[in-house]
This record gives sequence, C-alpha cells and structure tokens, in this order.
Amino acid sequence: MISPLTASNLPTLTPETFWAILEDKIPDEVVNQMLWYHLGYRYDPIAQQWDTAQVDDLWLEAYPEPPDFIGSRPATIKLTRSIPSENKQLLKEELEFGGYTIDQLNPRRTRRATAVNWFLSYLKETSPA
Repeated sequence: MISPLTASNLPTLTPETFWAILEDKIPDEVVNQMLWYHLGYRYDPIAQQWDTAQVDDLWLEAYPEPPDFIGSRPATIKLTRSIPSENKQLLKEELEFGGYTIDQLNPRRTRRATAVNWFLSYLKETSPA
C-alpha cells in the first residue's frame, strides 16, 4: 500500500483539479485518496490502520477499508449510485464536459469521470445553500 496523503497534501476540489483528473494528469492513487478522504476514511500512521469513524455506514458495510475506485468496477458502481439523481449531469452542467471520444474511452477513464462527478455532487451537497 502506498502511504496515504494527508488532507493538506491532497489536491483541492476545484475545476482545475477536476480537469486534471479527466485529462489523466493526476495519478489514479491520488484520485483514490481524494475519494477516500471525502468519504471519511483517515489513515492513522501510528496505529498503521484505517480510522473509519467518519465513514457512512453504507460505505463501511461494503468497504471496511477504502476501495480502489479506479481499478474496481463494483466500487465505482456504488459511487455512481451514491450520487443523487439531480446531480448525475454535473459534469456537463458545471464543467461542460462533453465526454470522451471513442478512441479515449476505456473503463479507467470512465471511472475517473465518475469520480469527478461524485466530487461535484459532494460539493453541491455539502456547501451551504
């Protein structure tokens, strides 16, 4: 396992970061760690284990340890299903992302797009009205 980044080392949730994810400029491991952090997973380096106190029970049941979202179809399906229906089109609405071309399309890139859409939904759901 790679050493988890701390919140201060993770990229911020900004349009520039989202485009960097979509354009494959941020490593898969970092995208995963960003998702883990915002889902509530925290790594305790002293105990050398995951602290899941902040993780929603629905995630904790399926994933007592943070999953590889980029490499795992089931984890990404769960991530997709956790996005409220009114937020499913945020990639298009917020970033004007038109999708990948056929020659760019593969499961890994699709999972990265799902991660960005989840981040956009997370921001929308957690920001004050």
